[in-house]
Amino acid sequence: MRSVKILLLSSAFNGLTQRAWLELRQAGHDPSVVVFTDEASVCRQVEDSGADLVICPFLKDRVPQQLWSHPLRPVVIIHPGIVGDRGASALDWAITRQVGRWGVTALQAVEEMDAGPIWSTCEFDMPADVRKSELYNGPVSDAAMECIRDVVEKFAKGFVPVPLDYTHASVIGRLQPNMTQADRTFSWFDCAAFIKRSIDAADGQPGVLASLKGGQYYLYDAHLDPRQGTPGEILAVQDDAVLVATGDHSLWIGSLKRKAQPGEETFKRPARHVLAEDLAGVPVLDSSIAHQAFNPQAYQPIRYREFGHVGELTFEFYNGAMSTEQCQRLVAALRWAKERDTQVLLIKGGRGSFSNGVHLNVIQAAKVPGLEAWANIQAIDDVCRELLTARQLVISGLTGSAGAGGVMLALAADIVLAREGVVLNPHYKSMGLYGSEYWTYSLPRAVGAEVAHRLSEECLPVSALQARQYGMVQDIGPRCPHAFGLWLLQQASDALTDERYLHARTRKATLDIEQVERCREQELAQMQLDMVQDRQQFAQKCRHFVLKRKTCQTPQRLIAAWALRFETPLPESPQGMAG
Repeated sequence: MRSVKILLLSSAFNGLTQRAWLELRQAGHDPSVVVFTDEASVCRQVEDSGADLVICPFLKDRVPQQLWSHPLRPVVIIHPGIVGDRGASALDWAITRQVGRWGVTALQAVEEMDAGPIWSTCEFDMPADVRKSELYNGPVSDAAMECIRDVVEKFAKGFVPVPLDYTHASVIGRLQPNMTQADRTFSWFDCAAFIKRSIDAADGQPGVLASLKGGQYYLYDAHLDPRQGTPGEILAVQDDAVLVATGDHSLWIGSLKRKAQPGEETFKRPARHVLAEDLAGVPVLDSSIAHQAFNPQAYQPIRYREFGHVGELTFEFYNGAMSTEQCQRLVAALRWAKERDTQVLLIKGGRGSFSNGVHLNVIQAAKVPGLEAWANIQAIDDVCRELLTARQLVISGLTGSAGAGGVMLALAADIVLAREGVVLNPHYKSMGLYGSEYWTYSLPRAVGAEVAHRLSEECLPVSALQARQYGMVQDIGPRCPHAFGLWLLQQASDALTDERYLHARTRKATLDIEQVERCREQELAQMQLDMVQDRQQFAQKCRHFVLKRKTCQTPQRLIAAWALRFETPLPESPQGMAG
């Protein structure tokens, strides 16, 4: 297939857009990106680029008429809904209504939103009890990539898209209104499963507005619990979550955002932090893995179990962000796990991102953000040190995508195994940081000094396949999360004798701990300048990220040579980092 000049028009360089950019490059194309800023700038960039095809993997803005009306350059929208489905709340309604099957449709942009002719569609069985971010980053992302590959292939062959026809029996999707808070509302007297589904359908954005302790908050990150109490009462606190009684059982709520007053800006934070003053006298539960046996039905952000000589430690932090306290809890869990009579320690993520490094929202909320950032980076360094110095052979399982310090945390293990389709962002520079987490040791150890320097300077995403080619990842497992978990355990069970991992076992035996600690000291000296003294505008970039400020222009690093406009670039805004 001939190389096509493909332009990705997106509201942000988010996970799906990154995955599309990477897979198109892997297929032999050279995609360019335009981040939607304002209509005039976007039209000028697209028109000047000379693109053959425009694909919109993640677009919240309406496509300008100047672009969709072009007779030779189609603009294709990737819509997270089945054929005929229209509207901005497709996934919210699908989860709320518990549909059995859902899908993604690639359709041509026309004047009427989501009503254009069909280029491609891909359906999937809807997972049960899934939250919106998990659905979007899993089955929706997979189906979207199928559609994007199909669109490019069809475009190269001169395909003419098929008009949307609601009279056809196979077209069962319909125009859906934008879901409002009135559609999401619940009473704490409702059953826990219903409330959880309401929160799941609003996960990420916008959350569900509800009353807690007399205040109004948007709720996120809900988990079922069998305990009972007076509906609306907070029964307990565990780690960062609060347990709220419902009509039948209860729900752990992990994150909250206080409803803003006029002119005020609020953002998501751990529930315990938001409700701090209102939790006096509420029982605090011990969540340590030393005292809490593994239970797949229980709320356990850090959980541990053993399979023969393998200890498996799972940590699941919302959005992959790791606060100072979360890191401290993970350090305590690792120290306990390292004392167990095991030979292999498998660490892995949960349903969402593996890790995205420090918790920018907690940092931004602190009285002195720079000092909280400084504490946070030292705490995550401590996590990495526990992995580097473990007696056991340590394997990290990248169950989801990772960024910045989250990538380096994975690389602190002896062996890194990734789930197919995950995306890594092994860099810090776009956030105004030098970086830590022993990256100056672990990254060159994995890929060599030259590639490590390039990855840290280019600030571009890396696919799992690229990561394996570079040496960051030793193998790639199945895309299905359940199958990947089983595959990981099998790899861990065989790792002590598998010839493929001989180098990792040999390298572990020759670890120079003094060199490792020198790397940490040198990194932290630089990070103190960045976080405490703010030499590279980290404070401003952190604030912009947390408050979701729109980027002022497309980062130059994402513009392909064929689409490059010769103008003086503005300072870049950070994209795609959660911490």
